[in-house]
Amino acid sequence: VQLEDALGDWPGGNQSGGGGGGGAWPGQNNNPSWPGGQPTNPMWPGAPSQPSGPGGWPSAPSQPSQPSGPGGWPSAPSQPSVPFQHDFSAGLHEKMLITIAGTVKPQFIIDFHAGSDLVFHFNPRFNEAGRQVIVRNSEIGKRWGKEERDLPHFPFKAGQGFEIKMLVTNQCFKVAVNNSHLLEFKHRAPNLRAINRMNVFHDVTLSKVNVETVP
Repeated sequence: VQLEDALGDWPGGNQSGGGGGGGAWPGQNNNPSWPGGQPTNPMWPGAPSQPSGPGGWPSAPSQPSQPSGPGGWPSAPSQPSVPFQHDFSAGLHEKMLITIAGTVKPQFIIDFHAGSDLVFHFNPRFNEAGRQVIVRNSEIGKRWGKEERDLPHFPFKAGQGFEIKMLVTNQCFKVAVNNSHLLEFKHRAPNLRAINRMNVFHDVTLSKVNVETVP
């Protein structure tokens, strides 16, 4: 499957071919800010409280990690702590784009929950009996579903940086790593609005987590 074919139905298409370089992804922005549809005053783990001084968020050069965005909204913190949790107060929806960047070591996990159900389990493993795999699954009603392991390639390298983009559609999660489409995971729990939490944990250092809605 050609990259341009795999990505053709991503919003804002026209991605260029190639693995690590590639063209811009939907909603990609050097300084992504919170979209208008996000909950009021979103809090990230480890984020500083809002300054109380005049003028709202500081824009002085001495604090580049918190640049001011349109309307005074701050960017996501530069280094979210792990374990990491983000709550979706209104659930997921079509064209929501979740970006997670960091550096991975032996393995890490990204989980999406709907209440007590685990609706999407994304688990890259660098050494499972000598193999590199990404396990995808769900646990609904306290029962694990069928694992999905097939992959065109394993895109992560231990100790090196990565950027994952997860695009929510009404049919599936579309997952890209380092600007290259990797896989799709079809929804096993159809009510996207019920998905209310995302967790990232295990041996990973996060540099950015961003949630936005793309056109």
